Amino acid sequence: MKAVWKGHVLAESDTTRVVEGNHYFPPDALKTHYFEDSATHTTCSWKGVASYKTVVVDGQRNVDAAWYYPDPKPAADEIRGWFAFWRGVEVQR
Repeated sequence: MKAVWKGHVLAESDTTRVVEGNHYFPPDALKTHYFEDSATHTTCSWKGVASYKTVVVDGQRNVDAAWYYPDPKPAADEIRGWFAFWRGVEVQR
């Protein structure tokens, strides 16, 4: 699977975990030079507190386009530290 935005592969892995229809990529699948930390956090009732990263490609920013759970609740432990995408980032085979 690949996560692609503006023609650039942001993450690529043979192994993703699908939760609620979202493919979560392992942390080592990310091409880290495309990501900036974000101060944004949201809370899911069963997964816990999500943190976000902003995607930056050729000077264009996609704010909070990636999210992950650094310390999820036990029910979501399988995606601890794994990344999912939205806001126009396409997940492809």
